[in-house]
Amino acid sequence: MANNNNSNVYGIVVTVLLVLAAGLGFFFWNKSKKYLAEKEKIEMERQALEAEKMRVEVSLDSLSNAYSVLRTENESLQGRLNSSAEFVQQKEAAIRQIRNVNARDIKDLRNQVEDLKKMKIELETIITSLQAENEALKNENLRLTEENTQLKGSNTELTGQVEDLAKKLEEQIRKTQSATFKATSFSVQLERKGSRLTTRAKKLREMSVSFDLADVPTTFQGAQKLYLAITDDQGNPIASSNPTKTTVYAPAGAIEIIAQQVKDVFLQQTQRLSFNYKFDEKLRAGNYVVGIYCDKGLLGASSFRLGK
Repeated sequence: MANNNNSNVYGIVVTVLLVLAAGLGFFFWNKSKKYLAEKEKIEMERQALEAEKMRVEVSLDSLSNAYSVLRTENESLQGRLNSSAEFVQQKEAAIRQIRNVNARDIKDLRNQVEDLKKMKIELETIITSLQAENEALKNENLRLTEENTQLKGSNTELTGQVEDLAKKLEEQIRKTQSATFKATSFSVQLERKGSRLTTRAKKLREMSVSFDLADVPTTFQGAQKLYLAITDDQGNPIASSNPTKTTVYAPAGAIEIIAQQVKDVFLQQTQRLSFNYKFDEKLRAGNYVVGIYCDKGLLGASSFRLGK
């Protein structure tokens, strides 16, 4: 009877122990399963964050290249990049630092991705602003170019009008003051220091005027005075330290002139004559008329233009 009781107790104990063992086994198996699931979840999140980090880094590289192109364009358009250039340099340094540091855990990786996203937004904002500034500068440069073209056209037209005025004055002088014989092969040369030719007012030092007198009537041959007269395109004589005021008796009537130089000559039927005149004062840029007179009127005239 006692043996049966011991057997029953032993069976109960073994059963309880088996139940406890099964329960503990299930508990640890379940815990291990949750741990593995959590670990797998974290690993998947890590992989996703690393992939996202890589995508953001690629976008940041593209933004950096776009900024470099816009910055070069802005500088060529004479824009101002002082503050934005420094800010972008700071952000690029921060991006390089993040890229060179491996995240210790998932939290650090999340922070890195968030920081990169934030800097991406900041760079996009700067680039958008720079694009707008460059577009405005392009429009302004285009407007200035068009205005400059219009001004050049106006200046060309004005220059043409002024030169035309000088030509008209020259022709008017020819019509009203022509002598009974005329100078041919009329030539005007403008010289600077060293006998080199120039058309610039500030470098002009002297002038050489040469011409032919052919078929001079017998009544006008012999001793004569020739006059060199230089005027601006308004008919005003240029300044001279020793001007000569005289009256010539042209076919159109008596004409008063102011000559800068007088030359005594002996006229024959045909000859080549010249004047060499050194300017007492520098001329301003503009158009001028030079005329050669004798006592019987104008022999020849020509106009010339001086630039600045």
